[in-house]
Amino acid sequence: MWKEFKEFALKGNVLDLAVGVVIGGAFGVIVTSLVNDIIMPLVGIISGGVDVSGLTIMVGDAELAYGAFLQSIINFLIIAFSIFMFLKVANKLMRKREAEEEVVVEEETKTELYLKEIAALLAEKKA
Repeated sequence: MWKEFKEFALKGNVLDLAVGVVIGGAFGVIVTSLVNDIIMPLVGIISGGVDVSGLTIMVGDAELAYGAFLQSIINFLIIAFSIFMFLKVANKLMRKREAEEEVVVEEETKTELYLKEIAALLAEKKA
């Protein structure tokens, strides 16, 4: 059982996932700082100095902090857009790399074809 767990835990996919989670967490902190420290103050200036995260409404004895909810939505949208743009660039680079690899494979195939033709011509000459 230990051996199976070790094989599972040390597979490349699991390690890649762990790295992705750590980097994703760090990326989330950066985006949260961007939203809290740069974007939300600008939204506050545009809205007349209102701190969006502090907006609340009283419903009976309960206080609903809808401003914090709005800020969470803005955080999500910025994170989602950032990830979308990152993946878009990464996919474009991967397609470019795959296209270059296909060109290399075609050239190798042509070389092999030419070598076969030369070998056939030499075989005919000997015969």
